[in-house]
Amino acid sequence: MSSGSAIQLSAQGISQYYGRFAALDNVDLDVRQGEFLTLLGPSGSGKTTLLMILAGFLSPTSGKLMEQGVDIIKRSAEKRNYGMVFQGYALFPHMTVADNVAYPLRIRKVAAEERQRRVKHILEVVGLGAHMHKKPAEMSGGQQQRVAIARALVFEPDLLLLDEPLSALDKNLREQLQTELQRIHRQVGTSFVFVTHDQNEALALSSRIAIFNHGKLTQVDTPENIYNRPESRFVAEFLGKMNLFPLLDLTRNGPTASGRCGDNLLHAQAPAPLSKQPSVLAVRPEHMDLHSERPNRDGYNVIPAQLTDKVYQGSSTHLSLKVGGDALPINLSVPGNHPGALMPSGAPVWLSWPVQQSFLLQA
Repeated sequence: MSSGSAIQLSAQGISQYYGRFAALDNVDLDVRQGEFLTLLGPSGSGKTTLLMILAGFLSPTSGKLMEQGVDIIKRSAEKRNYGMVFQGYALFPHMTVADNVAYPLRIRKVAAEERQRRVKHILEVVGLGAHMHKKPAEMSGGQQQRVAIARALVFEPDLLLLDEPLSALDKNLREQLQTELQRIHRQVGTSFVFVTHDQNEALALSSRIAIFNHGKLTQVDTPENIYNRPESRFVAEFLGKMNLFPLLDLTRNGPTASGRCGDNLLHAQAPAPLSKQPSVLAVRPEHMDLHSERPNRDGYNVIPAQLTDKVYQGSSTHLSLKVGGDALPINLSVPGNHPGALMPSGAPVWLSWPVQQSFLLQA
């Protein structure tokens, strides 16, 4: 899906208040044709509230929902051609898989022959063609969730809305279903709007990610852009792991800025102009290297640290370190056979990372 894809649905100025509490605060968000858009944020951030408004299950306090030039905010859920998949499978236990999937077609009075064709086709798409005569109780949780997805897609909706559909599954099954969702999305071409609080899931699945915090939309972009260049400290720390170094006496030097962290001079890619607000240097742990002696590396930040703790994680070891007199906490992982994995707690070490992988955020 290209960045120039047509806008299918546009939420404009959506707010949802409960008394003085703003569940959503003036949210603008477009859904592009054929994309996999993930709404990501902590519990209570507003992502599910927006999904319910898109579905037509909730009327917002204010705002518009534009579809092909028409505001559909007052259109009832049953008159929006949208599919919905919930965290719970909500399957009819007395019906077969085929009958469960056929249910939306029955209530739309689709002819029996066309109904059978569509059910057979969508069950093949989700990989359950051989299970159509089973009852839900005879299937695994992952299979039941695929039945729920098939039921939501069988009537060929304009949009598929998914409210944390994988959160009840165990880790291995969840990862399998992520792969299945990607395949299904590519095969059917329907726009997906997916709610999750799982950062790794959002990175793995999405064409774009919309990050929410306290009812506000904080950033919308591709997973790569949000991960590599977050626009705020909240986004940087929420999506993946981030190490932060507070900087004082910030000055510009061409495309980079320099500031002091304790007794150390650190450098980062710099915006123009520099903010007058306190700044922190941000760097992802995977860009950092650990050394037993001070390295001599041009184009790198180098700073002394102390190893404080280690956690063995099989193929890797997680290291906790502190920097400077303020005991600034730093975290990174090294391969299991890395010398750092064998160092004792309290050992002095050095950290280095490329200046080009460092960027500034407001403190």
